[in-house]
Formats: sequence, C-alpha cells, structure tokens
Amino acid sequence: MDILPNYDGAVEPGGPGQQRTLDRLTVTKISVGPMDNNVYLLVCRTTGEALLIDAANDAERLMDLLGHGPDRPELRTIVTTHRHGDHWQALGAVAGATGAQTIAHPVDAPHLPVPPDRLVHHGDAVAVGQVMLDVIHLRGHTPGSIALLHRDADGSPHLFTGDSLFPGGPGRTTNPTDFNSLMDDLQARVFDQLPDETWFYPGHGKDSTLGAERPHLAEWRERGW
Repeated sequence: MDILPNYDGAVEPGGPGQQRTLDRLTVTKISVGPMDNNVYLLVCRTTGEALLIDAANDAERLMDLLGHGPDRPELRTIVTTHRHGDHWQALGAVAGATGAQTIAHPVDAPHLPVPPDRLVHHGDAVAVGQVMLDVIHLRGHTPGSIALLHRDADGSPHLFTGDSLFPGGPGRTTNPTDFNSLMDDLQARVFDQLPDETWFYPGHGKDSTLGAERPHLAEWRERGW
C-alpha cells in the first residue's frame, strides 16, 4: 500500500494513504468502502503498538495497512466510534486475524457484530503503547458515539471525531432532540475545552481545525437538524 508522507487529510477509497508523524504517535489515514469511510491507524513511536479507529470495510486492505513484515506495528486495540454499519464491516475479520481488543461505548455496543472486550465512558482513557487517548462521549448522531483526544508532547490536540463533527457542521441527526444534544456536547465538551489549533479527523472526508469551524457554531444552531 502506498502511504504518502505529505499529510493534508484528503484521501479516497482505493487511493494511497497519508501519514503524519507527531512527537509520540504516527497517524495514518486511508479511505475504504462505498461510503468513503476514513480509517485511522495510530502507532506509538516508542513501543510500536497500534490502535485502529473504525475497522470500517475492506479487511484485506486494513491488513495491508498494518503491513506484513517483521517490523509491522502490533495492533492491540480497535475502537469503534459508533454503531452505524459502515463503520464496522471489517471489525470481526480484523479483530479475529490480529487478536486485538475491541472497544466501544456501552450504549452502542449491542448493535455491533462483535461484542466489545471493553466498554468505555466519557472521561475514560484508552492506551496506544505509552500514549493515552481521552474518551469524549458525544450524544446525538448515535446515543453512544465517542471521540478520542490525543494531546501530543508539545500540547497540540488531535481529535478523532467519528461522525459527530465534520468540516461544515455536526454529524447527521434525525430529530431536534438529538441535534440539540449533539450541539450541546460539541459546545461543552469540544469547543469550550479545546483551542483553535486542535486538528480533528472525521469519519468521512477531509480534516479541519476547531478554529476553522468555531465561527460557524451559531449558524449550525440556526440551521438545525
């Protein structure tokens, strides 16, 4: 698999991946499946242990992402950000092939094809080697949607948002109650807590920063669900 070192977050199904090197992690992004799902492989630069965010589709391609040589990272954990089927089509195959621990929020867990080995709640942490990721529960796109927050050694935040936050607005909701819940959580748990330079990685499409999106929060509220 071709992995490009010049990271801008724009990937396509079947196309090359992109990798960025942070102080403590590498982040590799590829797109898979008919719904252009993003998959993120996080590897601890100290231990070589890895975590996969959303085994969305195309198990063979995800195994290629891990690599096949003796120096490939050891996949220890697969986190599913939420219950929707386009985010877990390859979960059983990849977990079975690697023995990786599977993680999800308890509200969405019953809807997954593989019962999670670990259930996480808002404020919990998930390890990638020597690096800890904070769990942020964002209620609305689904009741059990979660995001993962990494703070690099220089303090810069990197947020993996699943389908809860995209460039241009929150994830899809189906009624005003869920929309307001998601907007309230995004405001209180993301935008009020994290700085503009926070880079976020969504479940589909290109990345963005909180600073680029923050001026539009009132517009999103007005637009509604």
